[in-house]
Amino acid sequence: MTLELRIFEKLQVFQKSLSSKAMLTNKNSFSTSEKITLVHSGEDYFSRLESLIFKAQTEIHIQTYIFDYDTTGKKIIAALQKAASRKVKINILIDGFGSLSFPTEIINELKNEGIDIRIFSPFFSLNSLYIGRRLHQKIVVVDAKTALIGGINIADKYHGTEKTAPWLDYAVEINDENIAESLQKLCRDIYFKNRIIRRKKIISNYENGQVNSISVLQNDWLKRKNEIFKTYINKINTAEKEIVIVSSYFLPGKKLINTLKNASQNNVSIKLILSGISDVPMARRASCHLYSKLLRYNIELYEWKKSVLHGKSAVIDSNWTTIGSFNLNNLSSYASIEMNVAIDSAEFATDYLVHLHEIIAQCERITPETLKLTFGLTSKFNNWVSYWTARTIEIMVTYLPHKRFRKLY
Repeated sequence: MTLELRIFEKLQVFQKSLSSKAMLTNKNSFSTSEKITLVHSGEDYFSRLESLIFKAQTEIHIQTYIFDYDTTGKKIIAALQKAASRKVKINILIDGFGSLSFPTEIINELKNEGIDIRIFSPFFSLNSLYIGRRLHQKIVVVDAKTALIGGINIADKYHGTEKTAPWLDYAVEINDENIAESLQKLCRDIYFKNRIIRRKKIISNYENGQVNSISVLQNDWLKRKNEIFKTYINKINTAEKEIVIVSSYFLPGKKLINTLKNASQNNVSIKLILSGISDVPMARRASCHLYSKLLRYNIELYEWKKSVLHGKSAVIDSNWTTIGSFNLNNLSSYASIEMNVAIDSAEFATDYLVHLHEIIAQCERITPETLKLTFGLTSKFNNWVSYWTARTIEIMVTYLPHKRFRKLY
């Protein structure tokens, strides 16, 4: 049975069994192995997170960019407080910029209850202003047995409500003690500011089953980790048939654009699922500036407009998948701490492609004709200004990520 026929048959099954609302909220996860499971934003992710916290016995690590003190955040905090009362050791690391609104009094309350919580690179501190390098990875490790890794932050917008769909995003649940134990050690190193971060590759290979290997890719340019960006380049360069990419804040540099161009010229089909609605309007306009060029390279463009698109993932040649926090822009490549999971599995990739084809079917396709109708001269000018403004900000933040403006005394 060909891959195309398998996808078509699975699409028919999904169209019959899932309502449109269910497809949007993605409550049913695909799972090709006990080792790894695709997780969707919304109730799927947060019910798993809560369940893992409730079942925790020894140690929990949470490292995330955004931790909002809203309904979703309070629910997770309540679960953590119960775990702390059971003497579970808990370390929470939140980014100083992304979680700027997290109340100081709650941090102090959690510390008094035995929960260790620290702010990564506070944007403002007593003697310095930190810019650039941010903790952008989203990872949860429980009891050195299970890990959640993806692009989903802890906030209402990723959970959704009865009236609003969650931001479209993904994660994976990994049940592999070899990987989880290595991730727990890595989280400890980062949390406790160990200068020598373990650089050993985190990977598990399987001889039998539907998954060949699971590897954790890291990007932390300061620590000479550039695994995610290099892997994207290598996998696109060696692609033979199809590349499907989900990308929010899409603003790649010349190297990645040229790599996509070369792949297209080698008759590789390329589909980009991009933000039709963005929480950073300038970022979307900057992406739109690239549309004409991408269309000239015969790259298919699709905009998701049913909610904010926040996903960061790719499927290449229907056998390799990556999901995580890494955006296709220079901030992720050269400034922030990022983490992705790479899954070498035709079964996992095929199942995920079924879902992505459902997403594409609900997107608005951008063509040269629709581009002319959508963007007049004023819009094109605004896109151009947004692009170069965003690029300038990226350059400033990327190449000055560790500078500190100290007081004179």
